[in-house]
Amino acid sequence: MRIDVLSLFPDMFKPTLGQSIVGRAQDDGFLDIHVTDFRHFTTDKHNHVDDAPFGGGAGMLLQAQPIFDAMAAIDEEAQKENYPKGRVILMDPAGRKFDQDYAQELAQEEHLTFICGHYEGYDERIRQLVTDEASLGDYVLTGGELAAMVMIDATVRFVPGVLGNMSSSMGDSFSNGLLEYPQYTRPAEFRGMKVPEVLTSGNHEKIRQWRMYQSLKRTWERRPDLIEQAKLSREQQIMLQDVKLGEDPTMQ
Repeated sequence: MRIDVLSLFPDMFKPTLGQSIVGRAQDDGFLDIHVTDFRHFTTDKHNHVDDAPFGGGAGMLLQAQPIFDAMAAIDEEAQKENYPKGRVILMDPAGRKFDQDYAQELAQEEHLTFICGHYEGYDERIRQLVTDEASLGDYVLTGGELAAMVMIDATVRFVPGVLGNMSSSMGDSFSNGLLEYPQYTRPAEFRGMKVPEVLTSGNHEKIRQWRMYQSLKRTWERRPDLIEQAKLSREQQIMLQDVKLGEDPTMQ
């Protein structure tokens, strides 16, 4: 997968995207990430990429010209490397709210481009370049860089080969619509706190049921809104009734 980012602050991406899983995925050839400073494409002699809005108003807007020219250069470079144009994502508080399903959707693409805004907003004509407008949530950040990094990190986890074991990403919270069950590692007892016996029993069916119950319980207690949206199996629906009654059949 190729990922392009348009930003006025390209140095923000180096310490984050060069580390951990994302950095390793680049080293291993699963990802090809390019960050472009679109200020280099301005035709303004003072290197300005923003201007006051027509009709007046507070703040400054990003101009269309530097973004259009930067996108043209990216498209030309990607085409030479046989990448399709792909999805172009504008980071905008008014966009589609980013979630795990959205991440899995984007991971199916060969080429993604993120446009990171700054200042008060965008010249509306920039939206002609994009396929998606995305937001992390109902709040405003200083710029789109942090939001783009979050989206990239969450998305590349679903790119084949990045995690090595795809079951790792499929077991994450939200991947099945529910929060993840509690997990433990050695030692089996630490400062008087013991690992649930079922996890050391070797009975895989009981472990599966325990994890399902705990996932439903945690979601019901912390994010009941997710329960309403989740497509529960018949087994999960029956177990959810036990959760609501405070009964745990997996411990019997």
